[in-house]
Amino acid sequence: MAVVVIDYGMGNLRSVSKALESVGAKVRIACEKKAICNADAIVLPGVGAFSQAMDNLKKLKIIPDVYEFIEKGRPFLGICLGFQLLFSESEEGAAPRGLDILEGKVKRFENKMKVPHMGWNEIRPKGEMDLLSNLGFPCFVYFAHSYYAEPEDTEIVAAITEYGREFASMIQKNNIYGMQFHPEKSGEKGLKILRNFCNLL
Repeated sequence: MAVVVIDYGMGNLRSVSKALESVGAKVRIACEKKAICNADAIVLPGVGAFSQAMDNLKKLKIIPDVYEFIEKGRPFLGICLGFQLLFSESEEGAAPRGLDILEGKVKRFENKMKVPHMGWNEIRPKGEMDLLSNLGFPCFVYFAHSYYAEPEDTEIVAAITEYGREFASMIQKNNIYGMQFHPEKSGEKGLKILRNFCNLL
């Protein structure tokens, strides 16, 4: 299984790649059209600012290739910032537009909450999700974020987490998967989630 981790200049590529390799994936870090088109699965990681991430993706001219990949029904995983980019827009900065693959908005936690939300917290499943198979609960994973995604379609929410309010910590829509936390920093539970992703093919 060839997994392409998209390199668009927004961090944590090596840790995500090493975690994927540890569960048996053949990983390539790349940002060109040919690699994306030939991938069996794609991971879009990310750490940093939403607007800068979108600017970087636009400069690489690979957004149409990402859309085409998803339309073909192959597994696509967004992690942390890469998960947030799947949505229509963000409250961060000057309200930048996202990839608009999923309808919804990325919002900042309320001022009463300490941000970033950083450290271990629980994910609670909502319905069934391929990536949560045989995971075992309760399940604690590692978060580091100041914004959360609010999907318009609540049916795609696969897991929720509590931090001042409930927010979507995992989503699944057909072949599109996303998680707000960092599986590569979440110990054995995180590796099991990545293993389940790799087992989709």
